[in-house]
Amino acid sequence: MTLICLHTSLQNMVCVLALVQLCLGHFNGVFGDEVKSVSVMEGENVTLHTDVTELHTDDVILWMFGVQRPDETIAEINREVKKTSSISEKLKNHVEIDDQTGSLIITNITTQHTGLYQVEIIGNTVQNKHFSVTVYAGLSVPVISRVSSQCSSSSSSSCCCVLCSVMNVSHDVSVSWYKGKSLLSSISVSDLNIRLSLPLEVEYQDTNTYRCVVNNPITNLTQHLHINQLCHMSSESPDQRLIVITPVVVSVLCVIIIIIIIISVYMKKRKVKSSESVKLQTVEMRSISSSSTCEDEESSKCLMKNKNTELEQDQCKHVAQTVTQVS
Repeated sequence: MTLICLHTSLQNMVCVLALVQLCLGHFNGVFGDEVKSVSVMEGENVTLHTDVTELHTDDVILWMFGVQRPDETIAEINREVKKTSSISEKLKNHVEIDDQTGSLIITNITTQHTGLYQVEIIGNTVQNKHFSVTVYAGLSVPVISRVSSQCSSSSSSSCCCVLCSVMNVSHDVSVSWYKGKSLLSSISVSDLNIRLSLPLEVEYQDTNTYRCVVNNPITNLTQHLHINQLCHMSSESPDQRLIVITPVVVSVLCVIIIIIIIISVYMKKRKVKSSESVKLQTVEMRSISSSSTCEDEESSKCLMKNKNTELEQDQCKHVAQTVTQVS
């Protein structure tokens, strides 16, 4: 660009101002400070637009990436030689370039892709755009559980302590308790954490609506508190529950004692009957033994008597024979 300046102080000043404005306009195009913020959930697709309707044939597109500053080349496209080169391993298999506009398309984005992006389109002029991309991990559904610790309130005998917990918490996540639409308490974490928990104390007879909400700048998840189910006997105080439980326990103990007594008496009677049966069997055995002995003795006596009779008969025969011979 040729500038014709006259040799007057006023004209010289005008020329200088024109040159300065031209230079500032050029450098603002290359080193513009405007940064567009983009927030997205992990797993989604995001497009960083160049706002160019159509690229020229001799344009060169250069995309850069970095956590603190964009100093790593993602992709470089030379439309004149129709050559595309991708260098970044971190974004490999996640990057596509729109041939018409040069926009960067990141598919299935992860938290590792959080950082600063810069596109430089070099042609007849140099155009720059900067993006700050924040990728948030998916939220876990909050879990509400009852804790056994004592309530800190003055009416601790009639309150129920619950805890809302969220696992695998990422950055910029907060957990909050709401009573209806009113915020009761909240806790947040800026760095990665394994678990985030927030306690709450409610009355057993409380009929208000409570909910635990976990959220990040993009989305949120809600879990409602069901006092009747989680705290049980919500309509009775601990003293009332004790009055109900005590008679039941006593009744159960009485039944157990009666059963034990019945079993003991039964076992004792059974033992006595068993002993008597053994004695009766012993007596019978002895009777049988005695009968056998008596029968044996009588048999012996009969044998002896038979033998004596035979001897007498023999003697009679002998005497008869002697008389016969004599006569």
